[in-house]
Amino acid sequence: MMLAEHEVRPKGSLNDSEKGDCHSRSPLLRKKMSVKELALPSASSGRGTFICRLNTFKLKEIFTWQLLKTLAMGQGLSLLICGTAITCQYLAERKVETPMLQSFMNYALLLLTYTTTLSFRKGDGNILHILKTKWWKYLLVGISDVEANYAVVKAYQFTTLTSIQLLDCFVIPVLMVLSWIFLKTRFKLVHYVGVAVCLLGVGAMVGADLIAGRDQGSSSDILLGDGLVLISATLYAVSNVCQEYTVKNLGRVEFLGMIGLFGTIISGIQLSILEYSALTQISWNWEIILLFGAYTVCMFLLYSCMPVVVRLTSATAVNLSLLTADLFSLFCGLFLFHYTFSGLYIVSFVVITVGFITFNTVPTVLPAARPEHEDEGSPNSSASRDAAVTQEGEGIESSLEVEPCEHTWVTEKNTKL
Repeated sequence: MMLAEHEVRPKGSLNDSEKGDCHSRSPLLRKKMSVKELALPSASSGRGTFICRLNTFKLKEIFTWQLLKTLAMGQGLSLLICGTAITCQYLAERKVETPMLQSFMNYALLLLTYTTTLSFRKGDGNILHILKTKWWKYLLVGISDVEANYAVVKAYQFTTLTSIQLLDCFVIPVLMVLSWIFLKTRFKLVHYVGVAVCLLGVGAMVGADLIAGRDQGSSSDILLGDGLVLISATLYAVSNVCQEYTVKNLGRVEFLGMIGLFGTIISGIQLSILEYSALTQISWNWEIILLFGAYTVCMFLLYSCMPVVVRLTSATAVNLSLLTADLFSLFCGLFLFHYTFSGLYIVSFVVITVGFITFNTVPTVLPAARPEHEDEGSPNSSASRDAAVTQEGEGIESSLEVEPCEHTWVTEKNTKL
């Protein structure tokens, strides 16, 4: 019996055509590929390609420690938002509706913690140097963040909970567009599929609310209320894109310190104008003080931890994970406020989680910047491009251990943001 050529040749050897293919690869990719991967013969049929991919597919290569950690941290942020919703509900039952005061307390705590830290730094990281060079940028970020919080709370006076839950998802497409334009993030088909699945989960949650009769809120001016929700979602997207750029390039402490400084100033001015009379009508007691304290702690932890998750993934991925916050609030409301249970809540949670995992199975792509001055005939031009790729992320890593197969299937992991 005659054996095929690739079955009898020595292990690790290459024929002339395969050597040519290997030498045509960039030096960085050849460095990351093992001899075993380079020696795999190419498949000539589409059927062989499909079978090879099935043989090398492993769940553990999707459910990595990085993905599980991101999923857990995202749900932790959702629980913090759930905590703020519960405390707001208890405050509302006690006739306390002071959203600007609650925001002011959060920004003031950020100011005391992170802005103070910036004041003790030296050099370019000192608060005075930051204010001299970038004060107006952080002022705009502060305005976006404060007004986004205020607009969505104000919307409850004019429109229904269903409209707010649906329209608040507008933040995700706006985030993707802004990330595409300003951060040069490139999304793949799997990312759009993940977003679509998450939005289907939100639709199931809204349907469960309608069935359970939880279409709360006002309908005095639905058009105004819906407009406020869309404005809030857009401002949130602007703030989150700025946050992603800052924490990945300048640091988490700088962003939180400056948002604490300008957020305190802006919310303090609005508080004195809009809620002065409401403050004088509060009947202060230990319950109200504890509720204000619990809300402030939850918001402070949310603002402090969110940049950590954004640095690991992206602002879009974080907002997808936050879609489960309303579900956590509903689950808690079953016991605390006697909400009506619906099986669609479980379906919604599972669908949103699947969409989030789908979005994070493939990293988003940041195109490598080409060197500004590069001669076409320069022998170092290819090496310069490879160096730019390495500098943009942490390099190209091989994410799969390829078993011998009748097809060359090399998987390159995208550069990390």
